[in-house]
Amino acid sequence: MTRARWAIAVAAAIVPVACGDETTARLTPDQEQRYAAEGVTRRAADLTFRFTRDPGGRGERWENRRASIVVTRSSLLIHKNEKVGLEVTPRTQREVSVQRSAGRIRIRSGTGRSEEVWSFEPPSDAEGWTTDIRAQIKQSKGGSTR
Repeated sequence: MTRARWAIAVAAAIVPVACGDETTARLTPDQEQRYAAEGVTRRAADLTFRFTRDPGGRGERWENRRASIVVTRSSLLIHKNEKVGLEVTPRTQREVSVQRSAGRIRIRSGTGRSEEVWSFEPPSDAEGWTTDIRAQIKQSKGGSTR
């Protein structure tokens, strides 16, 4: 095989991986089973979240993150595959709230300098998403509807 053909073959193998065929929605089989048992109410893959740390504070920092979200009757998970960005369960003690502004939803977690905001536009029905997230958050120890 000539060098040119070899280079083309290697490039053809690498390009699909580098072009972003990757999804953020993969979970472990145990996670899939757990969320299915809890009753998934909303799920969306590969959304752009605006992640803000210390919003309104001197140290405010934000970045856009590609992630997926799963909402069940008792859990909320924002994740990039198995990597957890935010998880809210009935045992969550941090203050958590949800707000909607037109088509955008903001999930606030924590207070003061440790506060984080995960803001996103759901694929459809922002009001329904907000209602389902709010119902889940009310079950956590730190939940509020602010």
